[in-house]
Amino acid sequence: MPPGAAHQASFSGKSISGAPAAGRWDVGGIFWGLGLHPLLVEAGQVRHPKTQQWVKVGLPWGTKPRLILSHLNAEALRQGSPVIEIESSLSAFVKRIRGFNGGREIHAFKDQLTRLSAALIRMAVPRGEHRTHQIESKVITAFDLWLHKDARQRVLWPATIQLSLDYFASLQEHAVPLHEADLAALAHSAMALDLYAWLAQRLHRIDPRRPAFIQWPALMQQFGPGYGRMSHFKGPFRTALQQVLARYQAARIEVDGHGLRLLNSPPPVTKRLVMLPPKSPT
Repeated sequence: MPPGAAHQASFSGKSISGAPAAGRWDVGGIFWGLGLHPLLVEAGQVRHPKTQQWVKVGLPWGTKPRLILSHLNAEALRQGSPVIEIESSLSAFVKRIRGFNGGREIHAFKDQLTRLSAALIRMAVPRGEHRTHQIESKVITAFDLWLHKDARQRVLWPATIQLSLDYFASLQEHAVPLHEADLAALAHSAMALDLYAWLAQRLHRIDPRRPAFIQWPALMQQFGPGYGRMSHFKGPFRTALQQVLARYQAARIEVDGHGLRLLNSPPPVTKRLVMLPPKSPT
């Protein structure tokens, strides 16, 4: 681990691996498998502050909403509040993660923040053979929407957001710190980010006496439902896993022809090493 990497930490709360990895689905909704729980991420609409018309913003997709959520998690925990003023902190975060925060890059992050803020998540949980329990949720339940001053970009983005109270309570109880340096190294791959966050949440909770085994079909359902064939999924998955393990070196994992064996491992960041990002000066 690079020196000083533990000095900045983002946090993994509930996964948003239901967000598509690529932008093929721009509007409407996308079905996604989360284990045995079918997930539907539905694009939302926002009211344009100038025209006062409802505007479709499309689905959150790719690496950016995953990175944004880790930042929102860290800010909410640092401030001890589900209400986050995002305007100044997002630019600083983008610069730390991407190495720069030029106009096009920050505009792309702001666009994905708007999509994430407006998105609705539906999850169906089987309750026996003849019944399904459906949950409708939003990670972000309120936001103040601004039109960027540069009219050529036409960027709508939330300057202040409010996490749902259920999500914030879960975050306070279950959040696992992640190295920002690891997120930066994996920022090119949505699958790698999903794997890193999943392993950070999962490995330290496994019974040391009973390793967990995840078969390939379940892995593809969770991390690559867009792949038509298992043979097409395994290669990218193994590549993403190697990239994750190069960063999360304490992770104890065995891969074979049947799936993934997970053994109890320490989290990427131990609590004694966590130092939250300092509050930006006002």
